[in-house]
Amino acid sequence: MAAPASCEAEARRFFGGLLGLIEVEKPEPLRTRGGVWFGLGAQQLHIGVEQEFSPARKAHPALIVAAGEIDALAERLAAAGVKVHWDGVLPGARRFFSEDPWGNRIEVLAGSVSRTY
Repeated sequence: MAAPASCEAEARRFFGGLLGLIEVEKPEPLRTRGGVWFGLGAQQLHIGVEQEFSPARKAHPALIVAAGEIDALAERLAAAGVKVHWDGVLPGARRFFSEDPWGNRIEVLAGSVSRTY
């Protein structure tokens, strides 16, 4: 995901602090480029610096959380002043959309990685 220059502290607060993702150390040759990487099980989410940044309003990552954790995560985001938009379009799916600190769209789904919508 793209972010503006000097995004690292805000990325750590949002993705690490609020979403609970674990930071992954970037390889030495890439550290001077800025940004932050986070682990998501066997996957990673890379926040990279884009000099002429424009937020992604439609394309987005979808993060899957345990069904019993989605409400608490939505409440934690809302308590921090982050807008949470619940969406009931997919039958049988509990999900909401939010935005990172720079306006990039993020989807959060309750369920397992084996479920396909």
